[in-house]
This record gives sequence, C-alpha cells and structure tokens, in this order.
Amino acid sequence: MSSARATNEENYLVQKFLRTVRGTDNVDNCSRLCHAPSAAGLTATFGRADGTDSFDDVVTADCPLVVGANPVEAHPLVGARLLQRALEGAALVVADPRAVGLARHADVHLRPRPGTHVALFHGLAHVLVEESLTDSAFLRDRAAGPDELTALLADYPPGRVAGITGVPAGDIRRAARLYGRAERPAVVYGLGVTEHLPGTDGVRTLANLPILRGAVGGSGRGFGISPLRGQNNVQGASDTGALPDLLPVHGRVTDPEARARAETVRGRPIASAPGLRIPEMLEAARDGRLQALWIIGEDVCVTDPDSLRVAEALHACPLVVVDELFLGETARHADIVLPAASWLEKDGTFVNFDRRFQRVRAAVTPPGEARSDFDIVHAVSAAMGYDLGCRTPEETLAECGRVAPVFAGVSHARLDREGAVPWPCPRPDRPGESTLSTERFATRNGRARLSAAPYPPPGEEPDADHPLLLVTGRRWAHYDSGSTTRRGANLVLAPRGRLDLHPEDAERYGVEDGAPVVVDSRHGQARLIARVGSDVAPGQVFCAFHFPSDGVDSLTSDHADTVTSCPEYKVTAVRLRPAVRPGS
Repeated sequence: MSSARATNEENYLVQKFLRTVRGTDNVDNCSRLCHAPSAAGLTATFGRADGTDSFDDVVTADCPLVVGANPVEAHPLVGARLLQRALEGAALVVADPRAVGLARHADVHLRPRPGTHVALFHGLAHVLVEESLTDSAFLRDRAAGPDELTALLADYPPGRVAGITGVPAGDIRRAARLYGRAERPAVVYGLGVTEHLPGTDGVRTLANLPILRGAVGGSGRGFGISPLRGQNNVQGASDTGALPDLLPVHGRVTDPEARARAETVRGRPIASAPGLRIPEMLEAARDGRLQALWIIGEDVCVTDPDSLRVAEALHACPLVVVDELFLGETARHADIVLPAASWLEKDGTFVNFDRRFQRVRAAVTPPGEARSDFDIVHAVSAAMGYDLGCRTPEETLAECGRVAPVFAGVSHARLDREGAVPWPCPRPDRPGESTLSTERFATRNGRARLSAAPYPPPGEEPDADHPLLLVTGRRWAHYDSGSTTRRGANLVLAPRGRLDLHPEDAERYGVEDGAPVVVDSRHGQARLIARVGSDVAPGQVFCAFHFPSDGVDSLTSDHADTVTSCPEYKVTAVRLRPAVRPGS
C-alpha cells in the first residue's frame, strides 16, 4: 500500500519495486478509499482521470456548484476562495446533507438524503433539458449519448426526485436555473459523491451537468468539474502508477503498448494481469493467500471500513511492514516498523488536485534513524539484490517522464524556476495544459460521454432496529486519521470525537448535548460525545474518524462502489443510546 502523503518520486519508486523486483501488480494507494470513483468516472466521461480545469479558473466562476464537500473545513484554501466569490456576488449552489461551511452562504442549499445524489443530479439535468438550458451545438459536436440521457431524464422530473431525495422540487428547479443560466459555472465535488455504492455513477451523472451546459473542454462557457482530493498527493500517487491496474498516467497494465513502454525504460517485464486492490489485499491476508504486506504512511486500522476485520487481516498476514512517522494503530500490528521522514524532511514533488506539479525541499534533517520512503525503498531493493536506478528524486521524475511522456516537460530544475507546472506537459519548452481537452476529449471518438445510469438505492437503509443514517467525514481541527494533529495543541480545540444529531432525535432518544453516547450499527460499536444542533437533518447523524479509540470505522459496512471497490462511508444505518456513566 503506497502513500498519498509520499512524493511522486517515492510513489513511482514503490510501484517500480513491486513490478520489477517482485513481479507483481499488487500495489494500491488510499485513493481506493476516496477518489477511485473519480478516476473511473472521469475517465469514462472525458478519457482522463483528472479534473478538467485549473483552480485559479474555477474560483472565478459566476456559479460554483459545490457537491458533497465541506471545503471550508476539509479544504480551507479552496473553501476560502469560493466563499470570497460568493461574497463578491457569485451565485452559490451547495448540495450536501449537512448545513455547514459554504452551505450557510448558499443561494440554494440542496439537502438530499444520504445516498440519493444520483437521483438529484438527474433531477437537475431534467430541468436543464426541459427548460432548454443546454448547449445544443456543444452536444451535437462534442458529446456522445444525449438521446439516451434525455430518454432517462424523462423519469426524473423534480417532483419524483423530491420524493426520493427529500429536496423540495422548487429548490431543484431554482438550483438548475442558477447553474444553467450562469455564464461561467463550475462544479466542485468531494467524497460525498464518491464514497457510495454508486460512486463511479455518481461522478459520471454529476459530470453530465457541465456537458449539457457546454461548460467544459475550454469552451469559454464554464470551468468543468473538479474533484477535491483528500490528502496532499492523492492525485500524484495515482498519476505515478501506484495502482494495481494502471501504470504512470493511467496506462493500463493490460495494454501491451503502455506495458512495452514501461518495460523498455525499466529493462524488465511487467505482469499483465491487474493486481489486488486494498480491500482484496486484506481479504487475501485473512484467507492465508497473502504472505507479506508493506504499508507506507497509511493508518488502515483507523481509516479503512470495518476496522475489526482490518485488524484480523494484519494478524493473519505472516509479515507486516509499516513505514510511519508515529507508532499508530496500524504500526502496533506490524512485525517491522521502519521510521519514516515527514514531507518537511524530504526532496521531491507533489501534484495537487488541478494537476499542478509543486516542489518539496527538505527544511530539516530527519531525526534519529528515520529515512525518507525514497531511501527506504532503495535500501530494501538493494538488500534483495536489485538496483532500482533512479539515484535521486530528480532522476526518478525524469524516468517517470520517459514512461509517461505527458510528464516529460516537467523537471525539478523547471519547477525551481517557475514554481508550479500543470500536466499534461510533454515538452520542456512549452507550458503545461491547465485546461484539458480544448480541441477534443481523450475518449476513443473524441467526445465526452454522457451517462444514462439509473438511480440505485444505497447499500444500507434504516429500519426499526437501526433507524438513523450515519455520515462520516472530517472536521476542521484535525487532519485525516488524526495521527499528527492528535499529538499537538489541536487537542485543545477538539479533544474528543463528537456525534452531531438534530434536537428532535436528541429528545427522542433521551440524549443531552455534551453527554456520552453509544452508537451501534450492524457491524460494530462506537462511543462518542453528543453535539446537538441543526447542522444535520432529523434522522441523520454525523461524526469524524479522527480518534481511533472511538471505534467509528468499526461501524461502517463492506458495501462499496461496484466499479472501484471504494467503500460506502457516507451511508450506514445506526441506532444510538445514552452511555452509562461510570458509577451511575
């Protein structure tokens, strides 16, 4: 398991080690658990697994549509710029079950029931088509599948969609009109779209909106669609090939041409069968089919679904090696822990969510025996008798550019001069492409593909035993699993995990604000502190996964996106009760 917090050069070296030294494609990274549906959905739609436009363009949109994301807390730089646009007068549409962050400043806030977003996107598209808010010339010249989509949308009028999603039909129409009449709209989305049973279909049906509007592909009529990545190098870890079925820049291992190019550069054959995804690795470990697991910079016992089963997999695997900064939950299950350097202590590059390469330079020396993941992989490979080459991070990025020519124009020296360079950038004397597909899309026929996927219900539904729907996510005071932020003064700001619930539900279940509660799902149990308020709707609760001792990820199910195996973190049926206080 490679790391979305490691550099591009480290991720490239990890997958090179697996594919050339071990002869296996069993390499994956945490995008499997968050944005794998983005890669699959955007590839199916536009032929590339990436956001379509630059951040600097997106934040000039006159109607940002922000879906399934709370960037004010989880992506504060993005959130601040979008909030500034709203304060300057841009129309703002937010689609999110919770009334947090940008939703408080939205012209229209759509609050769908968790797991019903595909129906909501079809309802918005229905209004665009019905009220002729589409770009007929763009659809004729640059899109595929408009007739099939139009036929499907006939079944999703706002009235019916309101019954599925709980969003009033009038709000659906108003949101669609704001987006459809804007001169330069943009779509920005997060894990509230991807971490669902229909994660890939969610991305594809959301992407229908900018295609219908002709607001993508450098048309001058909008700024496409942009996924907000969860960690600093989710984009780069995948771009450099740390995936079981994809080589750098998403060349498929089953594609003889892509495989031959990599084999020519590396001088060794590459397995042609896709490797195991992270959930499949853990299943194989539990079944005794996986003999060794190397986990780089991921606390899977905290971040992965059904955490009790994750721990079982680590116990069952004969050899577990972990590269980590701190002795977290996963490292405690390891046979060998290799102390790793932080990003402040290493040299290389990251790629952010709009495909910009940015430099990282060591500011301090790693403490004690800690080494960069780059040095660790080199040392392990040398101990196994194989020289990986790629002596420096700079040489490594250059080799990656030979395997993936769209990187060939990017180098450390260029980044030192220019600061940041977007890819595709195949030549050192040309600028990178900040806007994708200005002439044709990267699909086989050069057209963007509209998706006519019907709405599927979520994997879990509430019932009499588990009447509430739980959504998990992040809070502003902590970062991801909390492995770093729980070790500093952030604990003063947020010392415990909290469960947000509506006052009606608090009264119904006899729960007071600030009181401890027990949350049970069909899979596990968690203990949290109640926070009563109107951020969540009645019948829904929300919590973060920053505190391992809370047991939040033991609650989540094994339901996952059918295309990518991304877990359905956003819909879990639960029940709650007041916790029994000690001595009471």
